[in-house]
Amino acid sequence: MSNAEQPEKIHLPKTSESETLKKIRHTTSHVMAMAVQKLFPKALVTIGPWIENGFYYDFDSPDAFTDKDLKTIQKEMIKIVNQKLPVVREEVTRAEAEARISALNEPYKLEILAGLQEPITLYHLGDKWWDLCAGPHVENTGDLHPKAFKLESVAGAYWRGDETKAQLQRIYGTAWENPEQLAEYERRKEEALRRDHRKIGKELGLFIFSELVGPGLPLWTPKGTILRSILEDFLKKEQTKRGYLPVVTPHIAKTDLFMKSGHRQKYKEDMFPIMADNLEDIAADNGFVMKPMNCPFHIQIYQSELRSYRDLPIRYAEFGTVYRYEQSGELGGLTRVRGFTVDDSHLFVTPEQLDEEFMNVVDLILSVFEKLRLKNFKARLSFRDPASDKYIGTDDAWNKAEGAITRAVEKLGMDHFIGIGEAAFYGPKLDFIFSDALDREWQLGTVQVDYNLPERFELEYIDEHSSRQRPVMIHRAPFGSLERLIGILIEEYAGDFPVWMAPVQMRLVPVAQDFMPFAKEVCAKLLALGVRAEVDTSNERLGKMVRNAEKAKIPIVGIIGGNEVENNTISIRTRIEGELGALGVDEVVKRIVDAIANFSDF
Repeated sequence: MSNAEQPEKIHLPKTSESETLKKIRHTTSHVMAMAVQKLFPKALVTIGPWIENGFYYDFDSPDAFTDKDLKTIQKEMIKIVNQKLPVVREEVTRAEAEARISALNEPYKLEILAGLQEPITLYHLGDKWWDLCAGPHVENTGDLHPKAFKLESVAGAYWRGDETKAQLQRIYGTAWENPEQLAEYERRKEEALRRDHRKIGKELGLFIFSELVGPGLPLWTPKGTILRSILEDFLKKEQTKRGYLPVVTPHIAKTDLFMKSGHRQKYKEDMFPIMADNLEDIAADNGFVMKPMNCPFHIQIYQSELRSYRDLPIRYAEFGTVYRYEQSGELGGLTRVRGFTVDDSHLFVTPEQLDEEFMNVVDLILSVFEKLRLKNFKARLSFRDPASDKYIGTDDAWNKAEGAITRAVEKLGMDHFIGIGEAAFYGPKLDFIFSDALDREWQLGTVQVDYNLPERFELEYIDEHSSRQRPVMIHRAPFGSLERLIGILIEEYAGDFPVWMAPVQMRLVPVAQDFMPFAKEVCAKLLALGVRAEVDTSNERLGKMVRNAEKAKIPIVGIIGGNEVENNTISIRTRIEGELGALGVDEVVKRIVDAIANFSDF
């Protein structure tokens, strides 16, 4: 099919990007709630907001909703849509709303009403059903396409997200402008299941989770550890070329360190509980905690001696494992864990060096993305929300830091957008937002400019006039975290890693035991050159050995039979190009070594 004949890609906007979808999804959630209460009269409604790919509604119902019930509810929703009920907004007093809700015996609505400011608005579906809502909505249920929405799943949820309150049932659904969008959404969901890093990671034997160890704490198998090491070694080499110095810091520290940095005040809920000798120390917040960040440790190394301007910039780098007490409901495979390794670095620079060093960091991140074959990304300028109290530092410090980031992206001509309120509590960031093969967005690399922690820790250097000055810090992490990066790479490649990254780069398959010595000889030659090669010693039938290699997603398979031994060749097949025929052993060795060195295919 020529490019001209390629079907146009169907764009699936997020709700926040489309006022039309916002109205559709808000209204469809009401239609669903009306259908539920008609079919299950004892069900009480709570909240029913839109989310980025659809909507949900929480119900308190004595009946446990099943997948079969979802189909029944959806059929009832179609009936409501086809009735073409007008969606009518009504403004009422608080007293009037309270009286109507009490008449319906809906206690959750009363609680919601107590938190609303006037005017109080209700939305009616004809004269059949209504709920408290601020909108927006379509004008008529007939504006919803009956073949463009679908109920997806049922999950548990606590009222107000509080585990001490009532457990509810949450029905998730999705709704679109037309059936074509819904079909594309369903296709992407199926493709996401096929690419799911948890599924592929298990199939390839890269990592496991253990109930005894605990949720959100992955265990890396030998193959997974090789993959981690490959990525670590790759970045370490890139950093060494650019003047980074390796450091290692502990996994725990006194709470004093994080009080000084501000993490304890701003980040306490995300930190693991304090370790102390007695209850008095725990009450006084005097003990040890597992580190949520590496930066305060690197600051201590910088501060261990007085620095000269001639020493700067200083660039400390560490693959440091940090710990965040994520809620169990927020955990998800490798992309959201409780213990993860950050490719962390902290640069200490003079104000005059800031712009150049920031540009150099961005250049490193772009180089890393190129090697990883991650092309579809944009830059977010993550600035503070001046109305929020979650940030530390002066307006002047924030203005200077945000100015440095803005100058860099403008000079580089990068596609970027501003995210107000996305800054770290101590400084603004340049975040790299990657869109994967399914158009899902992930934050990977980040660069942060920080005037505040140097101030809090009273960092200094001696300038050329022998006076003491305050350095500026740059925080950066091209990967973000190894765990999230590997999860994303598994899904982006669908487990088909590039040759340089694959835990096993080549498997040699002798078609009979007589050819095993030759296979092992070739394997030894490859291993000596740093190629991760192995020999299939299973003595299975050839077809099964090849299928096993395919299942393991090994990028290069070399088949060895009598002709190959006689002619000193290997019959090559790759996952990208298929059968390549018989190639000389020396040519195979050279091509695979070159592919690894150049981050290219065989």
